[in-house]
Amino acid sequence: MAEAKDQELKARKERERDELYALDISGVEWTCAPGAEEHEERVEIAQLPGGAVAMRSSLDPDTVLRYTEAEWRAFVLGARDGEFDLEPSPRNGGVAAE
Repeated sequence: MAEAKDQELKARKERERDELYALDISGVEWTCAPGAEEHEERVEIAQLPGGAVAMRSSLDPDTVLRYTEAEWRAFVLGARDGEFDLEPSPRNGGVAAE
């Protein structure tokens, strides 16, 4: 039974991914963090239907990653919690500086 549920979840995730990448995003509005200069490398984000998000680098605008609403929410919450910090801190399992 657990195996059947795993297969069902995997199939649903694949369908969601396929649908997300099938979207025509040629007309989306890309935004970046305030204060970023036009000539600087920056991450750009676009809102997609259903709460999904697209993300790209300004230096490689043809390579676009797409995330479902649930994936994006998990990423944002993890980032806020320090999961992706480059420097260890008490919030992400590192040791506090003395």
